[in-house]
Amino acid sequence: MRVVPVPVRSDNYAYLVVDESTKEAAVVDPYDMDAVDAAASREGVKIVANLTTHHHHDHSGGNKEFAKRYPGAPIYGGSEQGHATTVLKDGESFVVSKELNINPLATPCHTQDHICYHVTDPKSSNAVFTGDTLFLGGCGRFFEGTANQMIAALEKLGSLPDETVVYNGHEYTAGNLKFSETIAPNSTGTKRLRELVTNNKITTGKSTIKDEKDWNVFMRLTSPDVLTSTNATAETSKEQVMSTLRELKNKL
Repeated sequence: MRVVPVPVRSDNYAYLVVDESTKEAAVVDPYDMDAVDAAASREGVKIVANLTTHHHHDHSGGNKEFAKRYPGAPIYGGSEQGHATTVLKDGESFVVSKELNINPLATPCHTQDHICYHVTDPKSSNAVFTGDTLFLGGCGRFFEGTANQMIAALEKLGSLPDETVVYNGHEYTAGNLKFSETIAPNSTGTKRLRELVTNNKITTGKSTIKDEKDWNVFMRLTSPDVLTSTNATAETSKEQVMSTLRELKNKL
């Protein structure tokens, strides 16, 4: 498996997920089909499927054009709102091309139809495409859900193998670092995240689930520094800590 990030709009990412054994690819959130097709041409791959994370236009807005250019290719998603032709259930695994094993993870909160895609291949490669649920050092806004739903979503992602590489929907890492520096300025995780941002203009694909559990404050709800910064104690519910963190981030 090989992953090719395709920058679209000002800060979004689409992705080509390539089966190297066949040179066929699934595309994640192909908002800009011209950019996606140009990337596929450069990489010498044939697009055979569409993995849509959620219905927001900056992620699913290219799906009608995708259907025109690739008639018969499945458009997977969590609801028909994003023009999915195959609506997925949590854990309803399937295979794209020959070796791309796709496990859809329902992560309702940012939107109720949000799906993250855990992709593996026989060579033990692990990747997860997290859309607007998990960002490097952050998480998505709770547009259609609750703090408890985001907790459940991040815990589900956190249960994936530590070496799973994270590919998120936006280049938000620099902003997430600024927030982390207000919540956990002295943590080793924040220091590592600062190094990542300093050394990389594009950060997607340079983090793992293990990294996120180390530096993402939204995945460290019981850590002393997070509790202190949210005026919480060890007895405070995770729901309250998550709600406070999100409110603070929204104001930053």
